[in-house]
Amino acid sequence: MICHFRASAALAIAVLGFMALIRAASASADTPVSSSEFAVSGDLQQGGWIRGVVPAGTVSLALDGKPVAFAPDGRFFSAFDRDAGPRAVLAAKRLDGSSAARTLAVAPRGWKIEHINAARRPGGPTEAFMALRRPELARINAARAKDTGASGWRQAFIWPVKGRISGMFGSQRVYRGEPGAYHSGLDIATGGSGTPFVAPADGTVILAAKEPFTLEGHLLMIDHGMGLSSAFLHCSALLVEEGDKVKQGQLIGRIGATGRATGPHLHWGMKWQDARIDPILLTGPMK
Repeated sequence: MICHFRASAALAIAVLGFMALIRAASASADTPVSSSEFAVSGDLQQGGWIRGVVPAGTVSLALDGKPVAFAPDGRFFSAFDRDAGPRAVLAAKRLDGSSAARTLAVAPRGWKIEHINAARRPGGPTEAFMALRRPELARINAARAKDTGASGWRQAFIWPVKGRISGMFGSQRVYRGEPGAYHSGLDIATGGSGTPFVAPADGTVILAAKEPFTLEGHLLMIDHGMGLSSAFLHCSALLVEEGDKVKQGQLIGRIGATGRATGPHLHWGMKWQDARIDPILLTGPMK
């Protein structure tokens, strides 16, 4: 009888222990796993970009000291200027006061450099030109400062139009040792003026110049969120208005030669904050 009681008690204890293990395993499976590491992917080269996820508990993020916004799910977008150095540091601060950092290797690019055996034109823009240009620059800067909450930065970008690439991002002329300004975007030549082009990703229209600007002509700018924006220059027609929300693949304008252009083409420029980036690194090669 005593032996039977002891056996029953032992069995009960074993069952309770087994149930406790099940509850512990269940609780462990339901508990979020925190990470002290950055998750980063993208194209880590000059003019390139990254998407990533911040470490758990992050309250602020910076790339080489510049603040980087991140979404409630911890995801972020950042990029490297055309002239970025060989290393960049992502740094996060957590709610508990601790910090995390990751050093990124940024690969150099072999830019198309053309050496010209002639001196650069002397002098700069005239005051008459700058009287027209200053208000245009003010509108461009104000547009880039807008945060519309767009989420196109999360998408895989598509080509706004397909055609011959007539101007590469980053190409530059050097006049007897003196470098000129580099080409800040990608030029796409097509069948001619009036060819339609589409939004490469979701966004919000932050500038639509109905009156042509001195250099850009009819300029269209789209905010893709997280500091990432697209600019489309020399348009013959704009088919959206400032404040419009656009979807990837939506018709937004027609190619032209307005402003300072030698022929019909689409100049597509992209910036993340103040960094100029190469659109082809977001789309991949044209197919």
